[in-house]
Amino acid sequence: MRELIPTVQAWLSDGLPVATAVVVKTWGSSPRQAGARLAVTPPHHMAGSVSGGCIESAVIDEAITSLTDYTPRLLHFGVADESAWEVGLACGGEVDVYVEPLDPELFEVLRARLEAETPHIIATVVHGDGLGTKVVADADGLPYAVGDPDIIEALSIRAFAALTGGQTERTTWGAYDVFVEVVQPRPHLIVVGGAHVAIPLIEMAERVGFRVSLVDPRSAFASRERFPTIAHIHHTYPDKALPALGLDAHSYLVVLSHDPKIDDPALRLALPSPARYIGVLSSRKTHAKRVERLTQAGIPPEQLARIRTPIGLDLGAQTPEEIAVSIMAELIAARRGKL
Repeated sequence: MRELIPTVQAWLSDGLPVATAVVVKTWGSSPRQAGARLAVTPPHHMAGSVSGGCIESAVIDEAITSLTDYTPRLLHFGVADESAWEVGLACGGEVDVYVEPLDPELFEVLRARLEAETPHIIATVVHGDGLGTKVVADADGLPYAVGDPDIIEALSIRAFAALTGGQTERTTWGAYDVFVEVVQPRPHLIVVGGAHVAIPLIEMAERVGFRVSLVDPRSAFASRERFPTIAHIHHTYPDKALPALGLDAHSYLVVLSHDPKIDDPALRLALPSPARYIGVLSSRKTHAKRVERLTQAGIPPEQLARIRTPIGLDLGAQTPEEIAVSIMAELIAARRGKL
């Protein structure tokens, strides 16, 4: 939903009706996973994707129809169906797509939580009894609910429990066929040091869904001219910036400054934290000296072992842009549980 917000907001501001489609289950080689979303407004304007193109036309037609009859529906496409060939799913696999008109109130609730990076759950009955009943739950309560009150109560109990440890999936909650979407904050890339490598790295990170903060007390390095798109630049030392930014399980720290006065304070704070990834752009010789300094500062060996250096996957990278690609590849591997 996050990438659809600007387009959908513009459509709603223009008074246009909007329908959404979301992948709720896949089997085999379906090109998009559960949670992939498409938004549609008549006559045939679309944003997002539920299949990379192969079933989009059929889903768009159903979405537009839902704006006429105000009825949600569950669509199924698969290789066992003749319709699979008609819509282009001949590559194999099956996919269920849930389609419904978009309630502007729901959109505002979701937009506010996505912009605030607030963890939340969206639970929707996608088939059978209670079709279309929906709740949104976060740590503060139930900001949105629509449908049968008894079903809402049943869903809300499960939704609050799913806020911790739940996952996006189609499942059964009691008697109800429910698609549960667990929305966590975007991964937070904290770049320490406005080195030249940071320029392409930050551009790539923003493109693949990271929110990015840059920390460097040297304003000449961390300038708006060098980093025009980044939302947060902190012209201070890491020992002041990192506590304010917060280091949690969604944090990824990349240290690029080559200056111990900047690098070491960042590592002293990050290594004991739950940060998902900690990497340093460094030679092995320089890193050996760094380990010696951090050891003297009281950092235990098991924490020092968390440092990824030389940073990035070994792609034989040489230019700043290639090095940024190797770092980005390693960040993605860490995010997807491949490290």
